Amino acid sequence: MPCLAFDPKPFLQTFEAAVDRLICVRKEVQAKTEQMEKSVRVSEREYSKKMVDLNRGFEAVAGSFDGMESRINTVSRTAVRMGEQLETVHLERQRAQAAYDIIDFYTKLSKGDTARLDTMRKEGRAGRRQVAVILRRLNTVAKEVDLPNADRTRESIEKYCEKFEKEMLNLFDRCYRKGDPKMMNVGNSRIASLALTTLLRQHCAQTLLEFNGGASCVQVYVNQHDFFINNVRTHKPVDDRVLWELLPDPDISPPKTEQGMADLFAEIRSTVETEAQIVKAVFPNPSVVMQVFLQRVFAQSIQQHMEQLLHRGSSISDLAYLRVLQLVHIQTSTLVDDLKTYELPHVSPRTPYEATEFRKLLAGSNSASPGTSAALSTMLEIAMEELFVPYTEGQRYLERESRSLGALYSGLLAQFTRYHERTQKGKSSMFDRMVNQLSAAAATTTTSGGSTTSAQAAAALMRFGGINANQDKFEEPVREEDGLLSLDIAGKMLKWHAEAVGRCIELSPPNDNAKNTFALLRVLAEAIGSAYLGAALETAQLRLEAADTKTEPSLQSLSVIRSIDLICHLWQQYVNTALIPLASSSVTTRREMVVFNNQTVSRVEGATNHLLQSVTDSIVAWLCTLLAKQKRNDFNPRDDDLSFARVNTEPCLSCCEVLEKVRDMANQNLNGKNLEVFLTEIGIAFHSTLLEHLRKFPVSATGGLMLAKDIKSYQDIIRTFGISALHERFEFIRQLGNVFLVRPEILKSYITEGYLGRIDAALLKPYLMLRSDWAQYGKLFDDSQGLQDEGTEGRGLKDRFGRLSLMMKDLEGLRLSDGIPLVPAGFAGGFAMSSRPF
Repeated sequence: MPCLAFDPKPFLQTFEAAVDRLICVRKEVQAKTEQMEKSVRVSEREYSKKMVDLNRGFEAVAGSFDGMESRINTVSRTAVRMGEQLETVHLERQRAQAAYDIIDFYTKLSKGDTARLDTMRKEGRAGRRQVAVILRRLNTVAKEVDLPNADRTRESIEKYCEKFEKEMLNLFDRCYRKGDPKMMNVGNSRIASLALTTLLRQHCAQTLLEFNGGASCVQVYVNQHDFFINNVRTHKPVDDRVLWELLPDPDISPPKTEQGMADLFAEIRSTVETEAQIVKAVFPNPSVVMQVFLQRVFAQSIQQHMEQLLHRGSSISDLAYLRVLQLVHIQTSTLVDDLKTYELPHVSPRTPYEATEFRKLLAGSNSASPGTSAALSTMLEIAMEELFVPYTEGQRYLERESRSLGALYSGLLAQFTRYHERTQKGKSSMFDRMVNQLSAAAATTTTSGGSTTSAQAAAALMRFGGINANQDKFEEPVREEDGLLSLDIAGKMLKWHAEAVGRCIELSPPNDNAKNTFALLRVLAEAIGSAYLGAALETAQLRLEAADTKTEPSLQSLSVIRSIDLICHLWQQYVNTALIPLASSSVTTRREMVVFNNQTVSRVEGATNHLLQSVTDSIVAWLCTLLAKQKRNDFNPRDDDLSFARVNTEPCLSCCEVLEKVRDMANQNLNGKNLEVFLTEIGIAFHSTLLEHLRKFPVSATGGLMLAKDIKSYQDIIRTFGISALHERFEFIRQLGNVFLVRPEILKSYITEGYLGRIDAALLKPYLMLRSDWAQYGKLFDDSQGLQDEGTEGRGLKDRFGRLSLMMKDLEGLRLSDGIPLVPAGFAGGFAMSSRPF
């Protein structure tokens, strides 16, 4: 197929035509652009010219306004000066006219002419108000004028002022009586009449305000009020018998209300709600009037009822008096909070004279003057404070509260105290024996029925000495349960104290809370720490000291210690939870309270520790007494069959029985560290006693078995104490007892092993010498073993080592595999109350 050649001509022709067309279009566009640019330049020149013209016009207008403003300011300043001058002239004219009128009225009154004032007074409300202002000014001028006949003129002015004031007060009183608020629910005509009466009363109040400050008007309003008249005329106290019967009972919660006071306060709330509307509508200064009214309510109605209640409560008991005082305070606080809602707007007096008169009106109630605008709430708080000041000022209230608590505690602990006094006086003294002898001599009579000479002398001596032989015959007998400590009694004491503290917080100023709480804490500490726990501790101690050492000691003191521990725990929980936080406002007082509380508890702990130590000593002494009953031949019997018939010796059985009783009583009444220390002390003392006891009796081979049985019994009963330190010590006792069972051939090796191997051999010789075969085999123990002959050593060995128990202290701290562990030799820490937090 032949190849065709490319022909560009048609394309070139098309391209040339397009280029020509584009050149023509460009020329057209360029021509239009140039034309439009010329048009824009022309428009810009025209716009610039117009803007220049407008700016020039605005500047001309602004200049005109500035000139007008300056001219207006000039005219204004001129007008202000003219106004001030006119006002000054007007005031001077008014003052001059007023001075002229005052002089004219003064001159006429000096001549006895009152026609013009009478005419003005009859012109209606405006005339009476104008007369009030004129009379007030005349009264002021009359006091300053010193002219001939000035006194007579002053008397005339004062008489006319009194006449005018009486007339206005009578008008106000008539309007007040006519406009009884209780009649407000009648028909439309009555409502219109009441509205007119209210306007008249408002006019009277305003007129009297301008005349003399309005004090007399307010006094009339308050004095004639039905609330005060009806209370004085018909007030009869409500006899709430249930309240007065329960009030002196400290176990009953204090009452929250009293019927008569509740009725009175309800009437006060209702009256104030009504009077607040009337006062606001009638008086130009309602806030001050309401303050005067409420001050009268507090000073008369509330105080009178309060005094009646307190007088009756005081005649019953201090507790009844204090509960009534708290009841009144709580109810009055609620009333004050309710009355604070009736805060009325205050209108300041328009003249100094009005302020002076109201200041005089309110001066008697210690309220601020209207110039200082004391709020109604402030006045109510001051009135309430003044109501209670006579009963709470100084130390008066705190002394009565402390006296009340003391009386309650004395009554509660009367039988308890009498029991312990009787118990502590049970031991007859020389004086008691002398009184008994004198009583017997005074009762001696002759055969003829007359008194002998010695009887008469004895009776005279008893009368002279003030001794009454029959004084104990009429006292009630005491019971054993009266002297027992009781958690219920302690709970009552704390409950009564908590009520007293709450009452103290209610009635005392906040700044005195810490100080008063500390004072009441002292009362509680004296009652519960000294009178209650102290008496029980002292009696228990005296019983232990007076007990017969030949009889088994009583463990009843442990139950006393348990009761003391529980009561102290309850007492300290109360102190730390309720009392100490109340002293947080005073760091010094709080520190003093903590120190005082710690000292008080420390005294109780010291006395308890002393009692526990006495119990321990008596138990150890009795165990020594029982061991002293051990017979010489108990461990060296002659009749082997009879000795094997017995399981243990009698002293062993008695000691185990005592230790079992001690363990049970200790577990019942002690706990924690106290229990451990007490049983440890008993165990250590008994261990030392046994070491000394085993040195006193010869032991045969058969008797060694009996001794081993006794030691095993001792070890078993001590193991029930549950104290590992005692286990180690009595394990040593068991191994020491086995030296009487071991054959002589192996005795030398036996005492060098176990616990015995850690003891100086010289200390073991006194025990080894008690073997019945010691004379035969004693030569096996030569000097190399350290067992020196008792005859050569003699007394020196005993003086050097004493009891074997002294050697035990050198082995303290060792475990079972090493030796005997550390055990306290006494009550190093003393008895500790588990509740003491400080």
